[in-house]
Amino acid sequence: MIVAENLSKRFGDFLAVDRIDFQVSAGEVLALLGPNGAGKTTTIRMLTAILRPTTGKARLAGYDVVEQADQVRASVGVLNEQHGLYGRMSAHEYLDFFGQIYRLDIERRQQRIRGLLESFGLYEHRHRRIGQFSKGMRQKLALARTLLHEPPVLILDEPTSAMDPESASLVRRSIRSLRSAERSIIICTHNLAEAEDLADQIAIVRGGRIIAKGTPSELKLALLGPAEFEITLDEELQEPLPALPKGARLTSYSPHWLRYQTADPARINSVVIQALLAQGLRVITLREVPRSLEQVYFQAVSSQHELEM
Repeated sequence: MIVAENLSKRFGDFLAVDRIDFQVSAGEVLALLGPNGAGKTTTIRMLTAILRPTTGKARLAGYDVVEQADQVRASVGVLNEQHGLYGRMSAHEYLDFFGQIYRLDIERRQQRIRGLLESFGLYEHRHRRIGQFSKGMRQKLALARTLLHEPPVLILDEPTSAMDPESASLVRRSIRSLRSAERSIIICTHNLAEAEDLADQIAIVRGGRIIAKGTPSELKLALLGPAEFEITLDEELQEPLPALPKGARLTSYSPHWLRYQTADPARINSVVIQALLAQGLRVITLREVPRSLEQVYFQAVSSQHELEM
C-alpha cells in the first residue's frame, strides 16, 4: 500500500532525507520515530505528494507520488501536528466544507459527518464554533476530517497530543479499529508506549536515514539482546552463586532474586528451575523482565550502526 524506494530530498546543500526505503502492507501500522529534525516530516510530505523527491520514488495506494499526485492526495488522510482548523466555522460546517472538497454527495457527506462526530463524542457540539473547542476536542475534529473520505492510507502526526487520557484512549481504539485489509497507517509520534501499542513495524530515523527497522520484538532482540528473566527465591542467595545451565547467562542478582538472559526460553527456563531446585533453592516466581520500546529507541539513536530486520 505504501512503498518508498531510495527516497531522498535535498534543499540546496542540505540533505534532509537520505535514501529511505520501507514498505507498509495493507492492514499494517508503521510507527515512524526519531528526534526533531530527523527528516520525518519531509518524508511524509514526499509520500503525500506535497514535496517532490530529489531522487528515488514512492507509491501510495498504487499511485506514483510524482506522476499521479492528484490521485495520491485523494487516497490519503493526513493529520498534521498543526491542524489548520478554521475557528469561525462550526464543527459541522468545517467537515461539510471538506466533504465538498472531497466531492462527497450530500447524503454521503451528512452520513459521514454525523457518524464521525458521534464516534468522537463531538456530536452535541456540532454547532459550536471551533474556536471555542478545547485542544483535545480540536484534535478529535482534525482526526474526523482525516477520516471523512475513507482513505485507504492514513498518516497521523502525533494523533493523541494535547489529549486527556480518556480521549487519547478513545483515539487509540479508533486507530486499532481502522486497521483493515484495505488500509495502511503511518504514525509519527514521540509517545513510544503508544507506538509500541499500535505498530506492527517500527522505523527509527536519524539524520535523514532509517537507522533501525523491524517489528518491536525483532528490534528488542537485535538491540537489547536475548530476553531476560527474573527468578524470585524464598531465601537469601549465598556465595558461591548457584550455577546456571548452558544457554542461560546470569546478568544481575540480589539476595532474593537473580536475572538471566537466554535465546531459547521455551527450553531453558524449565532447565534453570530444575537446576536451582537441585541446588536446594526454592523458587517462588519466574517472569520475563519487561523491555520497552523506549530502551530500543535510545539504544538505536546512540548507536553508530544501522540496523534492519
